[in-house]
Amino acid sequence: MIIYFNGEFVPKGAVRISPDDRGFLFGDGVYEALRAYRGRLFAADAHFRRLTRSLRELRIAAPDLAQLQAALGTLPRRNRFDDGHAAIYVQITRGAAPRRHAFPKADVCPTVYATARAFAPPDALLTRGAGVILVPDTRWARCDIKSVNLLPNVLASQQAQEAGAYDAVFVREGIVLEGAHTSFAAVFDGALVTHPLTPHILPGITRAVVLDLCRELDIPAREAVIAADALRDADELMLLGTTTEVMPVIQVDDWSVCDGHPGPVTRRLQQALRQKMAT
Repeated sequence: MIIYFNGEFVPKGAVRISPDDRGFLFGDGVYEALRAYRGRLFAADAHFRRLTRSLRELRIAAPDLAQLQAALGTLPRRNRFDDGHAAIYVQITRGAAPRRHAFPKADVCPTVYATARAFAPPDALLTRGAGVILVPDTRWARCDIKSVNLLPNVLASQQAQEAGAYDAVFVREGIVLEGAHTSFAAVFDGALVTHPLTPHILPGITRAVVLDLCRELDIPAREAVIAADALRDADELMLLGTTTEVMPVIQVDDWSVCDGHPGPVTRRLQQALRQKMAT
């Protein structure tokens, strides 16, 4: 596998990261996950705007992001899977420096790592729907930053896996926020509802695309809090994400959503997103 590391394309096995790297020592870094279809990055500008914001919020010196975006666009071809779907991961840490909590001197260069892999969309689950569990939100107060500090998400995801669910959905003070690796939306009386952008949720790229699609399709949509107690009254529930796409949720914990089948709003958004990705 060919990866992109600190400005060069090299075999993955040749990469060496310092044990003093602050990403390794502190989780002091950010990341993005993108999709490519037939070699073309999807929503790349939106992903890089979010990456730029994450770097700025953590005060990490940004590398040449135009060069990085161009490099990511070539990774599927370099790995010979640019004829279908690909998933691309990029991570930027503050760099390697002696272990001290405060920032190192300004001359420390960030560590940039990116990889791509062939990706098969979860079509079976997209067709029949998935289950989720509700879990207390134990994350830090800046979930709007796409930081590599993901241990609460990891623990929640493991809990979901052990329960046979696709994802865990975080609940804070009775309010549904987002999944451990997805955004969350509900449909009430034909209108899509998703949590407003606050420091408690990540500004999901697919979430934003879906809100745009709602406007194009004349589907009523609004950003508002969703009480966990109100989920049983929803007509439809769904997860949104770069690799998840628009995933119907048909079960929450031990109860079924509505009639236990994906609903019409979810289906319309699924189809519209696929069409947008292919153009």
